Formats: sequence, structure tokens, C-alpha cells
Amino acid sequence: MFDKATLIEALAVLVAVVAGGLAWRRFHPLSFWLCVGFPARAVWLYATWQHVASACKLTHKRRRWRVTLDSVPVLGAASREATAIVERRHLRRVEIEKAPRLGLIRPSQHGWRLPIRLNDGQIPDDFAKVAERLAHAWRAHAVRVLDSKPGKVVLIATRKDPLVTVPPVDPTPDDLLTVRPGVLENGRPWVIDFKTVPHWLFAGATQSGKSTLLNAIIRGLAPQPVALVGFDLKGGVELTPYVVRMSALATTRSACVRLLDGLVSELTHRMADCREHGVRNVWRLPEELRPIPIVAVVDEVAELFLIADKAEKEEVAKTSVALLRIAQLGRAFGVYLIVCGQRIGSDLGPGVTALRSQLSGRVCHRVNDPETAAMTLGDMDPAALEAARAIPAETPGVAIVAGSDGSWHRARSALTTEADAEAAARANRHLTTPWAHLVRTGPRALPDDQAA
Repeated sequence: MFDKATLIEALAVLVAVVAGGLAWRRFHPLSFWLCVGFPARAVWLYATWQHVASACKLTHKRRRWRVTLDSVPVLGAASREATAIVERRHLRRVEIEKAPRLGLIRPSQHGWRLPIRLNDGQIPDDFAKVAERLAHAWRAHAVRVLDSKPGKVVLIATRKDPLVTVPPVDPTPDDLLTVRPGVLENGRPWVIDFKTVPHWLFAGATQSGKSTLLNAIIRGLAPQPVALVGFDLKGGVELTPYVVRMSALATTRSACVRLLDGLVSELTHRMADCREHGVRNVWRLPEELRPIPIVAVVDEVAELFLIADKAEKEEVAKTSVALLRIAQLGRAFGVYLIVCGQRIGSDLGPGVTALRSQLSGRVCHRVNDPETAAMTLGDMDPAALEAARAIPAETPGVAIVAGSDGSWHRARSALTTEADAEAAARANRHLTTPWAHLVRTGPRALPDDQAA
């Protein structure tokens, strides 16, 4: 037996180990997760997978030949009352449950990545339907399903919500027309690249974080050699603080119509320039001839489409046509759109639906009505729509981000105040291009028309 001194020493060592582990977990959580937490979680996950898959109804029953031992009573030779139990082998077909085969689990900063080979007849939606059950079974915050290749899926699990706190991020990467407004749920920077996804739709109710996201966009674009144009029918209260960095700001419907006409005219001139030089977009023009990119910000798009009387019907029609033309032609000729709104519905008119189809980038914050969420994300992914409806009110800035490739992510914009964006606008006011120098008005004939 151990003496008292040995037991005290063992207890002291145990206390020291536990205290060291707790300190390690607190001050270096990532290294603790990779060295201790993840290996333990991986062993537990592999050991319980058969049971978890069966509980989530992911197993398939199959008939297999198995050798079984059957106990058969046999009468004894000395007395017919005496019996003996003899085990005999039999080859029988029995039903067994086969779980999908797990691949090699890999750690990540916030969880793990697990490839799975599907059983015959299974599809990725079978796993998407039970993603919440898997998250509870694995003690994870969330489980997402990604398509890998035919016959395989990849499950992305996060241990805890990485969007609870968002550290400050550098809003201005080195690439032109690229902004980092926050972080994604996988811990990576949230990058908005207008060259890849040219036009964006931002939807969100009051206090949902939509204005914070717009502040981050303005702050990120202000130091870049781009022109900013604003449309603000809320009396200019949203975009006026940044007017020193804007080439033009329209605050009335008639001013919006004139501003849109100027942008459409500039699109026509840029189209003619590309035609003359035999290129498909402005980025292939010689650098000395390349026009400055234009980012147009439309705040509260519903105000542009509301009709109070018949006199406004013609202006609304012109607005709708001009916005649609910019959305259709802008990518090739360096004109990009950001359309924001608290409510976006088909009741605003067919122009809104047609415009929505051209805005391939979608950001949906918490909204007050289901139709706005459906208009923003419903045509992309039903799972993204359900995730948007589940955004709680106490997490402003959290949004569902969907791109043109069909993938979507939960994201949260870093806290960017109006003062931060205004300071960036004032510090870079020297980069502002006057409206008169930005757009070329008047008719511009295409080369073929001139030759004719």
C-alpha cells in the first residue's frame, strides 16, 4: 500500500496537471484544441459513429451471409429424459445496419472537417436534414454539409459560434474593389470582391446591422481609386456624412432619375471605347485609357419603386429600366451596384424582381417579414433561407451571405461606426472625382454606326 506522503505527492501532481491544463486552455485555446481537445473528440466520434448514424437514420439495412451458432437440445443415450445442449454452426442470411463510412477527420481552427462516403441511394440532402441532430450528438455548435464529389460529402462542424465576438479587421486589402467587412463562421475573413461578384443586394431590418455593413463598405472603398455615387431617398440622412468622398448624391426621385441617366450614358461611352479597341471589358483596355470604376450605392430601394400618385409612375418606370440596364451591363464596363433595403417584395412591382435576378451577391440580415428573406435568398438555397429566418435579434451584424457560385455562409460584420466611415471619407476626399469629369453625357455612336 502507498503511504500518506506518496498519496499527497500524487494528489499534488494531479492538481498541478489539472491547473496547467485549465490555464493552457484559457490562454492558448487553439493549441489546446489541436493537441488535446481534437484528438479526444476524434476518438469519441469514430467510436460512437455507428450509434449516431443509426439514431439519425443514416444507416442502411443489408442482408449478409453470416455463420451463426445455434443451441440444439439432444437426447442423451443413457436416458431419454436427459438432454445435452449442442452448439451447431449454420450459414444464414441476416440483416445488419451499415453506417456510411467515415474518412479521415481533419481539425480546423473552430472545429473539424469530416469526409463521408455515402451509402448506396443516399444524397447530400439526407445529411442536411439531420445536421442539427448531428450537432447535438457531437456537442457542436453547428454542422454544415458541403458537396465534395459524387458519392461523398464533407461535414463541417464548429465547436462554438465564432461570430459571438468579431475582432477589428483591416477593411482595405491590396486588391482593387475588394473589401473585408468582417468574418465568416469558419473564422476566415469575409471578402467582398466586386470584380468577382459585381452587384450586391443587402437586406435587413432596423438595428440588424445593415448600416454597419454599409459603413464598412464605404470605409474600405474610400482609400481606393474608385468613384462613389449615392442614391438616398431617406432625405440623404444615411449617405450625407460621406458626401465629401462621393462624386454625386441624389436625395430626390427626380435627382435619382438624372443621376441614373448619366450612369447609363457613361456605360454607352465605355461600351464604345471597348468596341473601338476590340476588347470585351474595360479591364482589357490600355491602362491610360481605362476609366475609373464606379460603385453606386442605393439606400432603401423600396422608396425608388413606391408610387404615391400617377405623376410618379413615369419616373418609377425610368428608374427601374436604368437600374436594370446598369445591373446587366455594369460588370463589363466597371459600374457596380449595392442595393440596400429594409423590405424587398414583389408587391413593389416587376422591376424589383427583375433587378433582384441581376444582383448575384446577396446579404440577408434579420428581417421583419418572410417575403424579404425569400426575395433575397429564396432563389438560391432553401437552407440559406432557413438560416436567415433563424438569426436572433440580439446578434446585430450577423447575416447570411450568398454568392454567385451557390454557396452560402453565416457572417458578421465588424463594428464600424458612422464616425469611422466618415473619417475615412474625409481622409481620402482628394480621391473624389467630380461628377462632371466622371461621366460623358450626350450620344456616342458605335464604330460600326460611324462607318455606316
